[in-house]
Amino acid sequence: MMTTNTFHEATAAQVHLWLTAGECTLIDVREADEHARERIMHAQLNPLSRFDAACVQTHPNTKRFVFHCKGGRRSADASARACAIAKPDVEIFSMAGGIDAWKNASLPVQMNHAAPRMSVMQQTQLVIGLATLIGAALAYFVHPAFVAIPAFFGAGLAFAGATGTCGLALVLAKMPWNRVVAANCASGSCTPQR
Repeated sequence: MMTTNTFHEATAAQVHLWLTAGECTLIDVREADEHARERIMHAQLNPLSRFDAACVQTHPNTKRFVFHCKGGRRSADASARACAIAKPDVEIFSMAGGIDAWKNASLPVQMNHAAPRMSVMQQTQLVIGLATLIGAALAYFVHPAFVAIPAFFGAGLAFAGATGTCGLALVLAKMPWNRVVAANCASGSCTPQR
């Protein structure tokens, strides 16, 4: 009978103890821009958007992996995926509350103040929201043809949802204010694939 691993949750304090003792590998599943802005020392980047669960097989001496994100949802997803291929003697944990819980526990993070304050995803949501609002207002107050603006962004969102690729996010990621992320990632663990 084959047994399947299940993941558990660990508190930020427990993860800190494990890291200090060298008893775990910490994997950050946030996006590269989030990791570049602030990160936990020694966390390795493996964004959920292109997550490779095989990371639990590439560290033969590690028997405990901890995944973290901002608040805990993405790390739970990554932990479940990693459990599906982890060897039975490997422990998989999701850090409860993510990096937010880590900071709330007054544990240290590395900050990059040159990185943009807003993630590429937040910038994308802001642009789409404002363009849709402005387009709807123009359609109502100026001319009904302006309804094409919210329709365009709606179609873009539908395409992004169906394919997993958002053209606007790709364009925003290449903007000069977002390129600072790669240039200032000193640890080498957060080089965005652009």
